[in-house]
Amino acid sequence: MVQLRLAEAGEAELVAEISRETFYDTFAVHNTVADMDKFMAEQFSKEQLVEEFSQAGHCFFLAWVDDIPAGYIFLKNKSHQALGPVSAMEISRLYVRKPFIGKGIGKLLMQKAIAFAEQEQKEWIWLGVWEDNQPAIDFYTAFGYEKFSEHEFILGDDVQLDWLMKRSLIQA
Repeated sequence: MVQLRLAEAGEAELVAEISRETFYDTFAVHNTVADMDKFMAEQFSKEQLVEEFSQAGHCFFLAWVDDIPAGYIFLKNKSHQALGPVSAMEISRLYVRKPFIGKGIGKLLMQKAIAFAEQEQKEWIWLGVWEDNQPAIDFYTAFGYEKFSEHEFILGDDVQLDWLMKRSLIQA
């Protein structure tokens, strides 16, 4: 049975562990060891995650399968300049551990993000995704996201390109 719940500040180390594991599993094959090590040390340290947990407008939802942490979603109460002056929420990360991919965890986390953003009365929900991560792009497209811009993403010392994708939360 899958349970989703708001993560607590004391779980920052667990979130950091899931972040390092899933990011490495997904992107190590496409990047140098040096770039991966640098990025992971900067972005997924316990200190960095504790800082993210403490910021207003940030929340993490953890997915648990029985007593095993399967993944998480990190949401920020934040718009993007390319969206203009709108009320929006960013999906900063949606990470699912390898053994749980294809088992509906990502879908549940996405549904939770959309429902939470609607509850917070946001007009848009948006995210960034690496332009070469076609499985993720397909996943987001299936939820109604569409590309609206691009931005640079620095992984270690490598400059990559992310697509920015958005989904309207306003009922037509």
